[in-house]
Amino acid sequence: MDQIQQNGKDVADNQAASAAARDRLMNELKHAIGEAEDWLKDAAKDPTPASENRARFDDTLRTARTDLRKLEDSLIARSRGAAASANVYVRDNPWKSVGLGAALGVVVGLLVARK
Repeated sequence: MDQIQQNGKDVADNQAASAAARDRLMNELKHAIGEAEDWLKDAAKDPTPASENRARFDDTLRTARTDLRKLEDSLIARSRGAAASANVYVRDNPWKSVGLGAALGVVVGLLVARK
């Protein structure tokens, strides 16, 4: 029973960490988009060379891409952890897993048939 509780906590921790990482990424992307918009506005007003504005814009995009790659790696690692936890649970409790899958299938079937 302790293993089941531990697996449940692991899955919940993974979901919470994924949500936090997603929120952090969204905030960083909004910030990057805001900076890019500001630079484009400044580029229209300012007679400075376009190459300087382009370099700043490229730097911001490079940072956003790096953040996306980090988030992707983090999500993949957490997903693998959740899959491993689910695998352990299914191996430890095969009949509960079959029952849960059947119940879920019935519920989804009822929802689909209702529409």
